Amino acid sequence: MNDVQPPQRVRVTGPRTGRPRRTSVASEIDAQTAVGEIYMRSLMRNQLRLALGVVALLALTLGALPVLFRTYPGLLTTTFLGIPLPWLLLGVVVYPFLVLVAWFYVRRAEHHERSFNDLVGPR
Repeated sequence: MNDVQPPQRVRVTGPRTGRPRRTSVASEIDAQTAVGEIYMRSLMRNQLRLALGVVALLALTLGALPVLFRTYPGLLTTTFLGIPLPWLLLGVVVYPFLVLVAWFYVRRAEHHERSFNDLVGPR
């Protein structure tokens, strides 16, 4: 009766034209591409370098106190305002120093993260 067939669909493919799509650093990181991995390693390397620097500072300063007392035994008997010097150093001076080092560490770590966010964030 009616031999008319419906038209067939044709898929037209070809190379993309126009500007290539820009990818952001955040999308590279989310997709876990090689470029994103480089950015993440850079941030982690900066944070690790900072942490190791702070640990080295603490080891050289606080770790040197027992060596100092062992090398100069006269310091063990020295008093300041009636308080033995080792007690004064280990009981009073150490804590403000630790707070100062912690404050420095947090400030620098936040600076690294802000720099990373400025790099990764929307443009």
